[in-house]
Amino acid sequence: MSFVLTEDQEMLRETAMAFAREELSVNHLRALRDAGANGKDAKTRQKLAELGFFGVIIPDEPGAETFGLTGLGQILEAQGRTLAATPLLQTALIAASAFQLGGSPAQQAEWLPKIAAGEVTFALALDESAHFAPYSVSTEAERNGQGYTINGMKKFVPDAHHADMLIVVARTFGSSGDRHGLSLFLVPANAKGVTISELKTVDSHGAAHVTLDDVMVADGALIGPADQGADILDPLLDRAAIGLAAEMLGSSQAAFDMTLEYLNNRKQFGQLIGSFQSLQHRAAKMFVELEMTRSCVAAALSAADEGKRDLAELASLAKAKAGELVHLVSNECVQMHGGIGMTDAAEPGFYMKRARVQEALYGSASWHRDRYARLAGF
Repeated sequence: MSFVLTEDQEMLRETAMAFAREELSVNHLRALRDAGANGKDAKTRQKLAELGFFGVIIPDEPGAETFGLTGLGQILEAQGRTLAATPLLQTALIAASAFQLGGSPAQQAEWLPKIAAGEVTFALALDESAHFAPYSVSTEAERNGQGYTINGMKKFVPDAHHADMLIVVARTFGSSGDRHGLSLFLVPANAKGVTISELKTVDSHGAAHVTLDDVMVADGALIGPADQGADILDPLLDRAAIGLAAEMLGSSQAAFDMTLEYLNNRKQFGQLIGSFQSLQHRAAKMFVELEMTRSCVAAALSAADEGKRDLAELASLAKAKAGELVHLVSNECVQMHGGIGMTDAAEPGFYMKRARVQEALYGSASWHRDRYARLAGF
């Protein structure tokens, strides 16, 4: 397992960091929010496509080398540093991985080139409550002889309010909570019977509730075998958690850097507040947690690229550590900035708001710690 980036991956990282810093600052997010864009940014999507970021894990031809999830993780970390609202997690990582893990040759030939070119965006429609529970699916897909009829509702679906296509997790057998009986379906966002209810979220990235009312899809819309969707969904969610952990690492690093700069410049009672021992101890704790989380994320990214058997454990470890880290650092960032940290004119509040969404998406720290314990046999 290698934690060292290749030369090409390092160049990709530098490009992503420069792009995020120059084009996708927090002020850019603030401007989108003030304009009511709710995370929708067509110009940025086009620039990401021109940079080739949508195709980082998609080979130019079968068997060709890619930057891998490690490469994509560098881009996600870069966008996490500036809280950029982009379709990369849902489309470049989740959708591309879904087709790679379970798509038919025809589906891969049709959709992977479109994803790589940035021509189409996706959203994974999974959760049916405010809490992450991947097997608690009541949305039904009933066989109708010519395909399937889907009925149900998905809640708080990231990017669904501006996605072209949905990957809908529905039940073709069994009851809510059963692992067996899940199936994944490709559904156009504008299909008859699909209602997208846009939500304004606290992090200004947006999301949507998705209602499916007698939505008819053909057999070709099924990704992988019927009733066995969990075999695709489990590794897919592991990859999603790892990618999000990389983004959270970026957010945490940026919030820490901002806090450290403030400690080294802000004077109180005639002294730099960074000279106060209690604040030094708190800063040291954040630094140590950052370094530990960086190792966990690097290990999970590497395991995904190398197909390691303990990928699930490493994915949960990375997401749990990143969740606890981003909670700690975003809180400390606001608190150490004092009153100004609570104002909209300052940036700390933006990091705290985004952190709360990141923590919950694809499983909280406690959810992943419980899962890790089960997988490790504790």
